[in-house]
Amino acid sequence: MKRGERGSMSVFTVLFSVVVFLLAGLLVDGGSAINARLRAADVAEQAARAAADQLDVDHLRQTGETRLLGEDQVCARAEEITAAQGGGDVRFGECTVDGQAQVTVTVSVRWEAFFLGAIGFSGAEMTGEASAAPEAR
Repeated sequence: MKRGERGSMSVFTVLFSVVVFLLAGLLVDGGSAINARLRAADVAEQAARAAADQLDVDHLRQTGETRLLGEDQVCARAEEITAAQGGGDVRFGECTVDGQAQVTVTVSVRWEAFFLGAIGFSGAEMTGEASAAPEAR
């Protein structure tokens, strides 16, 4: 080994270790972020469907037309479903009722970075939104 090359393998090993650590962070933490986004969308969809089931049954029987109950009752059901998902990482965002026909629910899920937390990126919140409406038959 030439005298000028002494220690070059140490520099390569250190640089290669940093690159491998960052790639592992992107794979593991990136997967966690994608999973959080999918979970938020899933919970929002479940909450929107449950909220869209809050029908004004008396109105349906009298007219044959579907109509949702008041926004407070509809959104309370969506919030109940979101809370039932467990864990402190799921947070109910907002709920809107479009006229009396459609419910839109927004949910966010917090994920914590494992590898990337070592370089100061602690994680983020991923948001999911879904809409549902009662179906008249």
